[in-house]
Amino acid sequence: MTLPRATYRLQFRNGMTFDGAAALAPYLARLGISHLYASPIFTAAPGSTHGYDVADHGAFDPVLGGREGFDRMVKALRAQDIGLILDIVPNHMAADLANPWWLSVVEWGRQSPWSGHFDVDWSERLTLPMLGRPYAEALEAGEVRLGIDVTNGWIGLALGTLVIPLHPASYESVLAQFPAAAARRIVEEAGRATPDGGTAFHERMQLLLSDADEFAGQMATASRDPGFVDWVHGQQPYQLTYWKDARRHLSYRRFFEITGLVGVRVEDDAVFDDVHRLVLDLVQKGLVDGLRIDHVDGLADPAGYLKRLRAAIGPDVYFVVEKILEGDETLPPDWPVDGTTGYEFIDSLVDLFVDETGTTALDDAHARTLGERPDAEAMIQAARQRTLTHNFAGELATLARLASKTIAQAGERIAEEVFGEAIAAVIVAIRVYRTYGTRDGMAPQDRDIVHRAAREAIDRLGAGRRRPVELVERLLVGDVTPGTEETARIFREKLQQLSGPVMAKAVEDTVFYRYNRLIAVNEVGCDPVRRSGSIARFHARLGRAAERGDQSLLGTATHDTKRGEDARARLYALSEAPAAWGEAVDRWRGLHRDAVVVLPDGPAPEPATEWLVYQALAGVWPGDGLTPSAEALGSLQTRFLPYLEKSLREAKTRTSWTDEQTDYEAAVAAYAQRLLDPANRSFHDDFTTTLHPFAAAGRINSLSQTLVKLTAPGVPDVYQGSECGDFSLVDPDNRQPVDFSTLADRLDQRDADGAAAGAQPSAFEREKQDLIAAVLRWRGQRPDLFSSGRYIPLAIEGARARHAVAFARQAGESIAVTVASRLVLGGIDPSTGRVPSSWWGDTRVSPAPGISGVHLHDILSGGNHSADGLTLRALLAHRPVALLAR
Repeated sequence: MTLPRATYRLQFRNGMTFDGAAALAPYLARLGISHLYASPIFTAAPGSTHGYDVADHGAFDPVLGGREGFDRMVKALRAQDIGLILDIVPNHMAADLANPWWLSVVEWGRQSPWSGHFDVDWSERLTLPMLGRPYAEALEAGEVRLGIDVTNGWIGLALGTLVIPLHPASYESVLAQFPAAAARRIVEEAGRATPDGGTAFHERMQLLLSDADEFAGQMATASRDPGFVDWVHGQQPYQLTYWKDARRHLSYRRFFEITGLVGVRVEDDAVFDDVHRLVLDLVQKGLVDGLRIDHVDGLADPAGYLKRLRAAIGPDVYFVVEKILEGDETLPPDWPVDGTTGYEFIDSLVDLFVDETGTTALDDAHARTLGERPDAEAMIQAARQRTLTHNFAGELATLARLASKTIAQAGERIAEEVFGEAIAAVIVAIRVYRTYGTRDGMAPQDRDIVHRAAREAIDRLGAGRRRPVELVERLLVGDVTPGTEETARIFREKLQQLSGPVMAKAVEDTVFYRYNRLIAVNEVGCDPVRRSGSIARFHARLGRAAERGDQSLLGTATHDTKRGEDARARLYALSEAPAAWGEAVDRWRGLHRDAVVVLPDGPAPEPATEWLVYQALAGVWPGDGLTPSAEALGSLQTRFLPYLEKSLREAKTRTSWTDEQTDYEAAVAAYAQRLLDPANRSFHDDFTTTLHPFAAAGRINSLSQTLVKLTAPGVPDVYQGSECGDFSLVDPDNRQPVDFSTLADRLDQRDADGAAAGAQPSAFEREKQDLIAAVLRWRGQRPDLFSSGRYIPLAIEGARARHAVAFARQAGESIAVTVASRLVLGGIDPSTGRVPSSWWGDTRVSPAPGISGVHLHDILSGGNHSADGLTLRALLAHRPVALLAR
């Protein structure tokens, strides 16, 4: 296998098409990229902004340019020797009528040839949570009526402009009262329809309906009778439900809480083949060089799926999975993949750039502002309990029924509500996203996870619940009575598919917006509870990755990260001066005390939200040392207010997506608008001045994390646009179109000027792009060094030892030494925004055995050094990082 040298993540849609990507190929090649890493490109639901709502796995999205556009893109990439990695989505599809499989299931129910493709409980009618109020109210209000869809060729139940098709077998009884001749012809046509001939049936219906004005009028008249419409609804294989009721009851597995995404049963051989037919054809023809599997934890049997897909694509295709690893967790050893998409790498960077000595003082400042000291661990446990019993109440009830049924088969009776309590306690106590038991049993490490969770659940619930908890444990690990294996397998499968969404929604989408002590560590793959900052843990994790031969992507920004990599780099520096930051927040809160509105349930914003607002603004504040202009503040406001609304709703403390509290949200938005009002000049000057050293430290952190990413074990990934500065907020802000023309022009200027030794770029953005281009081009000359080279931590000695990190990569005679600054806020010269070389004093890199005596060349500055004389005063005289090589 030829591993990627570096990938470039590109978000299609929002203006990016196949031809647009083709035009980028020369720029990506000059940047040193070896593979374009594409977001989903197959046909998605109409209006999709991301492509994860796949509507047709067998077609390229025409919005992007269709098959012809795809071929042009591949040709352009190949001309620049750039490969292609596709992000594919096997777990779910769009529950949308634009999805032909789903359309067939809605129209024909279980008779549909696609009914087994989706994870649906066919013991009842298919639930469609599409109503804005309970069914009876919507019916009485005339919001459900009969309708005609001439364009698509069916009659059905209309909700606004959407017409949901009727089952063809119901046409005759439904249309019996209509005297129009068109009705008789439609009934005759419907009588000839078959589940596998839907397309032809709809085409014939289009012709019939195009000239049926009289019939349409009769349909409108009939719709005035709610009783008749209700009777028609009762004849269908689906039932319309209130969208808010989906949390309590839904007949299909959804992706997280999104009812518009229905689970797909790729564990079934036929479904696997249908989902992957096109992508496997592309791989086999050499048009695709790698695959990224979205949300692998959502699958019924991840290991089985990955083994089958690896067998289909062969051993030479780069193959990674989106998987969030907790702490020291690693991928199951039997997964035939090259690694993950790299969320855990961000957690390693947290250890590198958060000052472990400042976290206690930051806790104190945070607690002083809030008036209490929040318990993050308790917050997580409470959020998981609430998420499971509220957001996923229907899924929990299903598990309780399965458990009760399985135990009853073995002759024991335990009430469903008791099992529900026990199951919830066990899931809450599972410390990873999920376990991976199959019909063949559960690996020892997973059995240990379940056992520990069961013991914790018993401790929480008390001895009186020991028996149901122990039975839940036995169901999970497969220790069951003969004859109950199949229901136990289904229980285990569904619980494992649920525990990941519970963890994600509780932590990433709740606690990350509630516990805001240092929001830079509230990132996908990170643990806000663990005390951040450990150079030893950083080296240990990277060393283990090298030993495993881990070829995970090394992402510092993705389409799912909560804020841009450079915003995080800036915010890390707050941990170095927590008292100063706390005092500044106190000052700003006092300055805007009159902007706080007192509502019946408390102040808006409350202190915790004020703390969040100032910190979030600090991460993205424009101006680079100068007070922002009115135009810059206006631009920031258009981005910041939607971010703030999302933060409040995700936190779910006083408002949420399902229960919006408009007075509260408006008060907080008005507070933020006051902060960003151009007339608030005194605050802007103070904020800019206070932020200046943190911003300078952030630029240094950013360059350091960039070099570490480019040289650490794994495959460096560059998220679109982040090569020149990424101060974005959470999606959709981090998925905005990128000005690639400007990026290319900057790189062209660098190439024209040359990279003269010691030359200083004029701005941070150019410096960062230059660093990436220089290192990736050089890395391309030493592929073995980075694909299989050893990882060797190097000790730093001297007065400033804790303010730098160094490591070597070694393969045979090839050596590369990375040296990067960290925790340098206190050493920055305010006039230059840099650390003067004299600040480093006698600090030096201590060479490891095998490197001592070696002569090294500085790739970035052009200087030469002996490995025995690597002083930071010399190495970091012109820039905060150095890359030395032999």
